Amino acid sequence: QVQLVESGGGLVQAGGSLRLSCAASGSIVSISAMGWYRQAPGKQRELVAAITSGGSTNYADSVKGRFTISRDNAKNTVYLQMNSLKPEDTAVYYCYSVIGLVPRLYWGQGTQVTASS
Repeated sequence: QVQLVESGGGLVQAGGSLRLSCAASGSIVSISAMGWYRQAPGKQRELVAAITSGGSTNYADSVKGRFTISRDNAKNTVYLQMNSLKPEDTAVYYCYSVIGLVPRLYWGQGTQVTASS
C-alpha cells in the first residue's frame, strides 16, 4: 500500500511564499516522475510542475520563474517552493508520483493554497 501525504498549504497575501511537501510511504521500490497539479474552482486540473528521477524539471508557463520543484530521493519526497504568489494561483494542489517497477500513478489528498489580493 502506497500513500502520498501533502503538507504546507495555507492562506497568504499576494506576493507571499509557501512551500508544499509531499511524502510517499509504503512499499516503494522505485519512484520515477513526481510532480504537482492544481485545480481551481470551475477549472480543469492543470500541471504545475514535474521532476524526473534524474532531476529534469518542467513548469507551466504561468509559474516559470516563481515556482521551484525539487525532490529528495532518500526521503521519497517532492517539494514545491512557491514565491511571488498571485490570486490566480489559488487552487487545490495535488501531488503525484509514478511508483514501481511496473509504473503506477498515485495521488496525494490535495492541499488548499489561497493567495489573497
